[in-house]
Amino acid sequence: MATNPMQRKARNSFLLGMLVMLLIAGVVIGLLFMQLMNKTKKEQEELKASVKAYVLNQDVSSGQVITNDMLTIQTVNKNLVPSNATSDIEIIQNYALQDKAGNDIYTKYDKNNNATLYINKDNKEYQVKKEDETDNYYIEKGSNKEYLELNSVPLVAKVTMKKNTLLTTELLSKSDSMVQNDVRKQEYNMLVLPMDLVTGDYIDVRLMMPSGQDYIVVAKKEVEIPNINGVDSDDTVWMNLTEDEILHMSCAIYDAYRVKGSKIYVTKYTEAGMQEAAKPTYPVNESTSKLLQNNPNILEKAMSEIANRYKEINATELRNNYINNEISNQGDQAQSNIETNMQESTTNSKNSRKEYLDSLAGVVN
Repeated sequence: MATNPMQRKARNSFLLGMLVMLLIAGVVIGLLFMQLMNKTKKEQEELKASVKAYVLNQDVSSGQVITNDMLTIQTVNKNLVPSNATSDIEIIQNYALQDKAGNDIYTKYDKNNNATLYINKDNKEYQVKKEDETDNYYIEKGSNKEYLELNSVPLVAKVTMKKNTLLTTELLSKSDSMVQNDVRKQEYNMLVLPMDLVTGDYIDVRLMMPSGQDYIVVAKKEVEIPNINGVDSDDTVWMNLTEDEILHMSCAIYDAYRVKGSKIYVTKYTEAGMQEAAKPTYPVNESTSKLLQNNPNILEKAMSEIANRYKEINATELRNNYINNEISNQGDQAQSNIETNMQESTTNSKNSRKEYLDSLAGVVN
């Protein structure tokens, strides 16, 4: 059947429109396919360039102990992270190992970034291996295995770090103190405290005499401040001290109480994770010295360190020429001073104890 020109023109326009639409749809589909391919390729490249590593899931302060619950695994671009970042918690935990003699276990990386443990004993480096059957660590001396008894040393943050900081061994250091058999939690309420002191800070306890002598009694101790009814105590701190440190503190407090115008006070470390502990310089009196030498609770290593320290600072001369001289200048007043100050400290302890127990019981005074 014949069609008129108008119908033919309309049909041709329709067919041309359909063709154009098909062409546009093909181009769009092609572009979308190319984008999808590029995206897939990019994701594959990113996946190849990605590694898993531990990041902090909370803020930490310099000197704060790092525990497993502070860490989260995160996928990151390997080109943006240092080679010593890791997703293997054993590498971090092994970084905090020592043997019983205090020799550090350390990690070396090969060209493929595989980690191997080593220890230096008797001025010789040995590879530390783990026995699959028993999970015991050992080194090989010739054809013999020498098993290692290992200690776990707390790891601390060298610097203050924010949440999501990528964790590497460069940001960690080993704690100065290990939990030994003679460590006890001690409470003190006679120390002059910095106004900004908070739980978790690291401090030195120092004794200053009226003539300006200033001695370090104990060094780099983490403090905990008791909380009573939601408020931090303004005069009491808790510290973990070894037996010899407890005796040094007691003697220093005794000296401070006897000499009017002296004070026993606290100084804070500014970057505890990076700063090493100061060396104590305070020499105890003769009776405490004898007690130190005959105290079975003091570890042999600690006694050796005290003896070397006293030799370095010439403790006998310091004690006789300076501290004892200050005490002698007090005359009979020295005994009165100590009785007054001891009574005040005892009263403060009793009052703080009562407030603390009341707070636990929910009693509002």
